[in-house]
Amino acid sequence: MSENEYLAVVNAGAGSARADAVEAVVGELARAGDVELRRTGSLDDLRDALLGARGRRLVVMGGDGSLHAALQLLWDAGRTRDVGPLGIVPLGTGNDLARSLRLPLDPVAAARVVTTGRPRGLELLVDSRDRITVNTVHAGIGASATAKAQRLKKGLKALAYPVGAAWAGVSAGRGFRLRVEVDGRVVNPGPRPVLMVGIGIGGTIGGGAPLVPGADPHDGVADVVVSTSTGPLARVGFAAGLRRGVHVERQDVTTATGKVVEIHAESGTFRLNSDGEVTDPQTSERFEMHADVWSVVCPR
Repeated sequence: MSENEYLAVVNAGAGSARADAVEAVVGELARAGDVELRRTGSLDDLRDALLGARGRRLVVMGGDGSLHAALQLLWDAGRTRDVGPLGIVPLGTGNDLARSLRLPLDPVAAARVVTTGRPRGLELLVDSRDRITVNTVHAGIGASATAKAQRLKKGLKALAYPVGAAWAGVSAGRGFRLRVEVDGRVVNPGPRPVLMVGIGIGGTIGGGAPLVPGADPHDGVADVVVSTSTGPLARVGFAAGLRRGVHVERQDVTTATGKVVEIHAESGTFRLNSDGEVTDPQTSERFEMHADVWSVVCPR
């Protein structure tokens, strides 16, 4: 692995708004060594770039979705360790994993960390279908709201997310009847409805909302938050606490840590939101934590 040669990868469809940032990042990397910029237009393009680094340090420019796509391809290829420490330059909207890693949100400052920082091992959460999560996955009202917003986005544009959230709140009724187990211990029995189940590697979602406060992406265990705040006033209180990260102090919120997390629907189905990607409805899922299976260049 050459620390003075870089292969920087960015989504070609990221838009002109980020063109100046990409140019500035490449310029900063070039101060430390040789740089190739690859603009990828498809998952096949991204796979070719990731697997064709030939000893150069890979630099992923983008948000949590871009990191999710890159790590899923590397995981599928069995190459998460082989590619060496990744550099991350946050260019997304939320950049939640970058926040958990204490990476600068300024692109040029983040590029400087790529050239001067130190590698640290990270974990991945992998479900029963071999789908990975690099930051957080959650079930319940948040995933349902995102799924509904995506269906409304074409017609409502910016209004899609608040309308989707309202629609999800109504359709969720009294909550989701989900049985949650962590390392075989029942954290929430199925008959008790939940508002939301969050499983964190990193601690935040949506650009800084601390869903799983204190989650450490280096400790090898998943941090789990289960909210049974299903009544109208309880939902408001949970949302208010979530903004400040104090929702975990509520009596209707349970926390746990472990290596294996299972979610089973006692009735109906649920969706999962993994790093912003929403699954189809399903009735159960099992997640296993894999420690130290990839690495990122972090601040010293």
